[in-house]
Amino acid sequence: MIVISRNGKTTVIRGWRAWLVGALVFGATTTLIALCAVLAIGIALTLTMLVFIAVPVAIGVALLASLLRSRS
Repeated sequence: MIVISRNGKTTVIRGWRAWLVGALVFGATTTLIALCAVLAIGIALTLTMLVFIAVPVAIGVALLASLLRSRS
């Protein structure tokens, strides 16, 4: 049973309609949580790969710059 009170008026949803509304809300919530999880995993993977690529490149550029620097 689902009870909704709005503007002083109470609506009661029972039986198969309550099950249908509950299933739709559950499906929408599950989909939203799954999308948030996929987005979080995507951001984490992107940042991880950026670090795994940027740090060795920065080290390589620093080593190359130190080798090519003129000694005086």
